[in-house]
Amino acid sequence: MAVGFLGLGLMGRPMALNLVRAGTPLVVWNRTASRAEPLRRAGATVADSPAGVFSRAGVVLVMLATEAAVDEVLRRGTPEFAAMVAGRTIVHTGTASPEWSCRLEADVRAAGGRYVEAPVSGSRGPAEAGELVAMLAGDPAATEAVRPLFAPLARETVVCGPVPSALHLKLAVNLFLITMVTGLAESVQLAGALGLDLAALRAVLDAGPMASTVSRGKLAKLAAQDFGAQAAVHDVLKNARLVAGAARGAEVASPLIDVCAGLFAETADLGHGSEDMIAVLRALERRPGGHGADQVRR
Repeated sequence: MAVGFLGLGLMGRPMALNLVRAGTPLVVWNRTASRAEPLRRAGATVADSPAGVFSRAGVVLVMLATEAAVDEVLRRGTPEFAAMVAGRTIVHTGTASPEWSCRLEADVRAAGGRYVEAPVSGSRGPAEAGELVAMLAGDPAATEAVRPLFAPLARETVVCGPVPSALHLKLAVNLFLITMVTGLAESVQLAGALGLDLAALRAVLDAGPMASTVSRGKLAKLAAQDFGAQAAVHDVLKNARLVAGAARGAEVASPLIDVCAGLFAETADLGHGSEDMIAVLRALERRPGGHGADQVRR
């Protein structure tokens, strides 16, 4: 049978395109039908409903923005849910609450299906390049069966154990990512306040031990004042809150992510929720004494 894909947004569309370009027989659906046209042109079959995907696919990857969207699209709590997922493997590739993922796994199994938790680390650029890092959790047979599907999507696929271990790992990774990018934005703001040349700051950071693909990419976007989303503020805010919730549940201190969650909430409230996560700079600018990246000499 074909492989299904539900959700063709910022991350889902490039992931689905990489699958079909690798020769995977793919059937896709998206709520906004026009977003599926690049997949149709690439050779995928476009279904007119989620049920249409399940009728053709034995494995269905899901990349939707929220838990509520997944529940709605899968028709959880209705007879349609069991009719769709029975005999199928659901692969959830988004970031969600570990507790919600456990409940979804239980519902899928009760309906006669299999469930793999498969969050990915990386933003739009790595998704387009097939350079994500995938984390898989679930029944060993199910995870091994779907693992080859991630070859066109990810440069590394890590099997983590039972659900929700993949989401736990993703949240730990996101804590580092979110605090790192927030710190980078604050560093650029300080450089601006001190009248420094951004090119010099970039040169030192790029040449030093802290350099990474993320730091180089975000510095380039800050230098160009390019706030086009690779990872949108509203998604990062959701992730920051999930990380903070996991920390509270584990009874560990989370002072950095708590501060970052507040800053990203402020950024979204300022109207920058659909911009890239570097727009957190806008919240920093609004704090007392805040200075913007536009004050850094280029």
